[in-house]
Amino acid sequence: MKSDTTKIGMERAPHRSLFKAMGYTDEELSRPIVGVVNSHNEIIPGHIHLQAVVDAVKAGIRMAGGTPMEFPAIGVCDGIAMGHEGMRYSLVTRELIADSIECVAKAHAFDAIVMIPNCDKVVPGMLMAAGRLDLPTVVVSGGPMLAGKYGDKRLSLTNMFEAVGAVSAGKLSQCELDAMEECACPGCGSCSGMFTANSMNCVSEVLGIALPGNGTIPAPYGARIALAKKAGMAVMTMLEKGITARKILTTASFENALVADMALGCSSNTLLHLPAIANEVGIKIDLHRVNEISEKTPNLCHLSPAGDHFIEDLYAAGGVQAVLAELDKKKLLDTSIVTVSGKTIAENISGVINRNPEVLRPVENPYSVSGGIAVLFGNLAPSGCVVKRSACAPEMMKHSGPARVFNSEEETFAALQAGKIKAGDFVVIRYEGPRGGPGMREMLAVTAALAGRGLDKAVALITDGRFSGATRGASIGHCSPEAAVGGPIALVQEGDIISIDINAYSIKLEVSDEELALRKAQWKPIAPKVTTGYLARYAKLVSSADTGAVLS
Repeated sequence: MKSDTTKIGMERAPHRSLFKAMGYTDEELSRPIVGVVNSHNEIIPGHIHLQAVVDAVKAGIRMAGGTPMEFPAIGVCDGIAMGHEGMRYSLVTRELIADSIECVAKAHAFDAIVMIPNCDKVVPGMLMAAGRLDLPTVVVSGGPMLAGKYGDKRLSLTNMFEAVGAVSAGKLSQCELDAMEECACPGCGSCSGMFTANSMNCVSEVLGIALPGNGTIPAPYGARIALAKKAGMAVMTMLEKGITARKILTTASFENALVADMALGCSSNTLLHLPAIANEVGIKIDLHRVNEISEKTPNLCHLSPAGDHFIEDLYAAGGVQAVLAELDKKKLLDTSIVTVSGKTIAENISGVINRNPEVLRPVENPYSVSGGIAVLFGNLAPSGCVVKRSACAPEMMKHSGPARVFNSEEETFAALQAGKIKAGDFVVIRYEGPRGGPGMREMLAVTAALAGRGLDKAVALITDGRFSGATRGASIGHCSPEAAVGGPIALVQEGDIISIDINAYSIKLEVSDEELALRKAQWKPIAPKVTTGYLARYAKLVSSADTGAVLS
């Protein structure tokens, strides 16, 4: 066992004395040491309850003959960080989380590890660490929040952001907004729609690094605690069988994840995180391959914000395993790969049925024959840009309009609130990419305000920043190369015509090559927005969005 290097032999007496300072016994030290990564805190609703999940994981490890040792991981609540400087510090925590887990796990020679994330960057950060460490590893999340309820309407965080725009447009009263605020987020868990956190928790299940049920069992349910105990036991079985993270995180498992991503209509942020996780195990995800997968994968779910169903509804319909069973009808998956359950995907989905064909469309009756995400290419985005196609109105699948150009999210939001953005416009928000932001902020405040004003079916938006999974409309993010490095988005001028054809995977700035070359020769970068601290270091090291915004 790896941990023997810290506890076996005469020369390790000093090390054992330190363990005993914490109350560990010789019996505990004779067993495998399992690191338990706890991202519990009191600032993220998806993490407020995680201590109970962690305690259940540790109980499972002990039941299976291991000794758990808990340590912390940080996290940022994207919703609370949204729309101000705090959002610069969201994506960048992914690397901090991965790095800190690597440091603790390597320094203390753990034999195996169980990771307990729930929200946004915490899930991919932990998965990146899993691939980097290559230990027997199980991920078990805290589970999704239940939907809120206002009168006879169910709500999620999306509705709150959109309600702000509706109040500004005179479509909703301040009293109604106040009442919605009290009930939109009823308790613990990751926000209740198919936003980034739940997307990544579902994708973790498909990758095979999390047990069946991880993506959809609601946070308050006893089944979530039972799952955590099973995760603790499962990691001990993996240790016994020599199954490590890289034996699960394979090319085939990433292909499966992309297929399920398209079927579920996951957040566009998955196309930042999956490439970053794959990078840790030496696998490259080509964004052109994403479109190939999308072309042959039917979209089976319209969960909030794409529709009126929530993660709890998918759970009742059979969960992610039922989605995989539907996809297997068309042989779209490699079901032979091993998972942390100790079984293959084929074994996991054997006997699984779709309990609600309205929430989870049968593969014979999809919402669309192609997947929920599309990557657009063209002279405005030579390396690609990403849109959540399943959350776009049909009338926005093709759109041409004059560019309304802004160099920050704040400028855009102010113009929108002042009524300066009109139907037919094509909004451009630049210098918000991984390097230029820095930190690649989500633009939910802007997109929700557009939706609240009823413009999500009349205005398109492109940015080198990114969008929350709670975003709907023709919101195109990750434009690469970004403006800060002189990408074409930096060359767009007010009034230029931009055209998209989402189903043809194309985006075009209707400006001649000669004119773009002239503009590029005259282009000068703007001054860095942040010059000190972690963000300044991050900006110097981060790669383009099309490669996952990883650090070099």
